[in-house]
Amino acid sequence: MIEWSYLGDSCLTGSVGQDLDRRTCWSVLRIYGRIKEDPELSRLGLLDVVPAYTSFALYFDPTEADIEGLQQRVEGLVRDLEARPEEELQSLTGGAVQEIPVVYDGEDLDRIASVSGLSTAGVVVLHTRPRYTVAMIGFLPHFPYLIGLDKRLATPRLSNPRTKVPAGAVAIGGEQTGIYPKESPGGWNIIGRTDPALLEKLRPGDTVVFREVPRLAEEGK
Repeated sequence: MIEWSYLGDSCLTGSVGQDLDRRTCWSVLRIYGRIKEDPELSRLGLLDVVPAYTSFALYFDPTEADIEGLQQRVEGLVRDLEARPEEELQSLTGGAVQEIPVVYDGEDLDRIASVSGLSTAGVVVLHTRPRYTVAMIGFLPHFPYLIGLDKRLATPRLSNPRTKVPAGAVAIGGEQTGIYPKESPGGWNIIGRTDPALLEKLRPGDTVVFREVPRLAEEGK
């Protein structure tokens, strides 16, 4: 069941749930994948689709689009998804798998270890163990919001955000983990760093695997 609402005069959002959980996120990503593959939506005036955690946004030209047709077409795609077996649905959100090398030397690593009751090595083990899903891209261009973080590493954002977080910073914010694509203000807990250029390839639905390294390739030996 989709709950529709307008975001201005050229964007329609469809909500599929309220909870920020993996099940809802995967539902959004499945819908997003089907919308991207359906040429009929372009003929109805769809310009772009952008997924979020619990909803997706349809962008269109309000002077040209068949808005009612767009809604009906997307609702039909959702009904088709709901009728499919779970094992078939798993393939619909399967994007690319990207390994991200990380030097775990972030300034908040010791504090996260202390709060979680782990050693710093234990934090690294728990952070590199999951296969994360790119739920959405936001905040900054190429900033991936990743779901799948071990709950033992969940850490509140900083009460006083930093005015400068370096590009490539790997960080934890609440139950999420992500990577800053460029220098910016930010309140997430920094645990390491990677090459921000790697983020340009990431798309919603992709899988990210973190790998601990002693140094980044561009730093040399």
